[in-house]
Amino acid sequence: MGMDQGAEEARRMASLQAARSALRAGVERSRALSHALARTGARVGEIQARLAATEAGVRPIRAPRDALEGAGPNIDRAVGPAAAVLKVFDAVHGLEPPLLAGAAAREDLPGYLALVARLEEALRFLADNCGLAVDWLSDIVDYLGKRSLADPRFVAGLAGALSKLKGVPAADLDAGLLTAALDVLEAEFCRLLAEHSAPLAMQEDPDKAKPAPASITPPRIPAAAVQKLGLTLDRLAANGRLSYCVAAYADARGDTVSASLHALGLDYLQDQTQDAQALSPSVELWGRHLEFAVRHLLEAERKLCVAVFERWPEAAAACFADIAARAGILDFLKFGRAVADAKKDPIKLLRLLDVFDSLSKLRLDFNRLFGGKACLEIQSRTRELVKRVVDGSVEIFEELLVQVELQRKMPPPADGGVPGLVTFVPKYCNQLLGEQYRPVLTQVLTIHRSWRKEAFNDKMLVDAVHNIVKALEANFDTWAKAYEDKTLSSLFMMNTHSHFFKHLKSTKMGEILGDEWLREHEQYKDYYSALFLRESWGTLAPLLSREGLILFSKGQATARDLVKQRLKSFNASFDEMYQKQSAWIIPDKDLQQRVCHLVVQAIVPVYRSFMQNYGPLVEQDISASKYVKYSAEGLDKMLSTLFMPKLRTRRTASMQIRNSNGKIASAVTGLQRSASTLQ
Repeated sequence: MGMDQGAEEARRMASLQAARSALRAGVERSRALSHALARTGARVGEIQARLAATEAGVRPIRAPRDALEGAGPNIDRAVGPAAAVLKVFDAVHGLEPPLLAGAAAREDLPGYLALVARLEEALRFLADNCGLAVDWLSDIVDYLGKRSLADPRFVAGLAGALSKLKGVPAADLDAGLLTAALDVLEAEFCRLLAEHSAPLAMQEDPDKAKPAPASITPPRIPAAAVQKLGLTLDRLAANGRLSYCVAAYADARGDTVSASLHALGLDYLQDQTQDAQALSPSVELWGRHLEFAVRHLLEAERKLCVAVFERWPEAAAACFADIAARAGILDFLKFGRAVADAKKDPIKLLRLLDVFDSLSKLRLDFNRLFGGKACLEIQSRTRELVKRVVDGSVEIFEELLVQVELQRKMPPPADGGVPGLVTFVPKYCNQLLGEQYRPVLTQVLTIHRSWRKEAFNDKMLVDAVHNIVKALEANFDTWAKAYEDKTLSSLFMMNTHSHFFKHLKSTKMGEILGDEWLREHEQYKDYYSALFLRESWGTLAPLLSREGLILFSKGQATARDLVKQRLKSFNASFDEMYQKQSAWIIPDKDLQQRVCHLVVQAIVPVYRSFMQNYGPLVEQDISASKYVKYSAEGLDKMLSTLFMPKLRTRRTASMQIRNSNGKIASAVTGLQRSASTLQ
């Protein structure tokens, strides 16, 4: 029983070993088979690839004969344009080295521009033909695919590549080469401008210590540089960069003109004071500087713009307008507006006429330089300024008569001198009728009347100024009556008529008034001079009468008392009159000396004779100094220095200005100050 179990166990073990050996052998065979299959798969792939190529090569043989015959010419027609496009594309790439060399534009600008032109021509060819070539190739690919003349996968690959080519913009065909070349040209354009855009070196006028702009001729950019700028501009403008050129040109030339002008010292253009008197020194500079800016600098810039932008007239106009604005032409107009907006003042009329005269002289220049659409703001500001200047001038001129009449209410000078108005008006009216202002004022008044459809002529101007002088003359009597002292009134009338005669004789206003009118004032001067002497110093001589002075032994005491009494009366009257009249003046030196001489002649000889005859009677008296206060020489010296103008603050007369609303404003104008500015 035991033996049987052992034998069974041995058989089982033998079976398991046999099974394991069989499994191991199976695994080895599987591995070998796997390796064999792997090697066979690679060969199968190679065979399949060779079969596909063989199939593709054999396919045309299998294709219909007519399809094969039509494919060749169609392929040739498509490949030809494509080959031409590729040839041009290769030429574009050949231009890269010289075009990307920035120094080439500076060293040989015409040659560089020729290269850019070639590039543009090539790109135009590519833009025109690249899409067409792609379309033709696409048609051939589609032809091959529909007729199974090529492997579908090959056809699909070609179709995909052609589709991508169709999506490439024409501007990208040069990979940015044209853009880089245009950037080089822009840099060269700016370099040329910078090289020839230095500010002018202003000359100095040794007499006025101011720049003398009229003597300066702006240097022109050399013709060769202008030609280069124009050629460069044409290429840039042809490629859509005209606006950049306009901006760059305006920056360079505008800054140059501005710097040249400001070297003259134009800070006064920003002066916004409301005082026409304070603006007066600047108005003359303004006129000279404006003329220089317009006729010299801006005229030259306009011609230069036209030369550079020869093929682009609208761009030239816009560029010049920008240059004019940068140069500060609007600042000049702004200063003129400040003069027009200043407070009303007779002197303001002269300054307004100066402004109008400057603008009138430049009218044709303004119309030529700033007449286009690009300069609309300059045109508008100029028209506005001219209107304000004309209106302001006429308003002041038409109020002058009223202003003179208003002065009748003002008190006359306390010292009997000449009122500031009498000093001012003759000079002022002579200036209005002088060669400088008469034609300008006539033109202004004519323009203003034409706006109201009214006529005006030079005779009307003369009559208006004549009426102003006559109104001033009418003030004399009113002022004279304002004095409580009739002697001072006579002195005032003597001074005023003398001043009137002297300062109108041999003048334009004197010619208008006439010799007879002038002689009347001279006669009035003499009349009031005699009246003044008679009513004042002429009353002293009778106080030294010899009546009752009989020199004999018994009457000596009586005579001495009479001499004392008469000397006492003379001294009292002389002291009172001298003290009072020491505060009076005669501004005219010749008249002052003449009147003093007459006063001396009226008193000193009488006093000297009286003292020679009767002085010893008193001089021997113990109280002689009480009666003999003056010597004849002392009186002569005292009287000879009477009526001399004193050093003091000058009187300021005032002229009231009627506002546009008809109301009378407060006194605002210092006529004495204004008169000092008249030349």
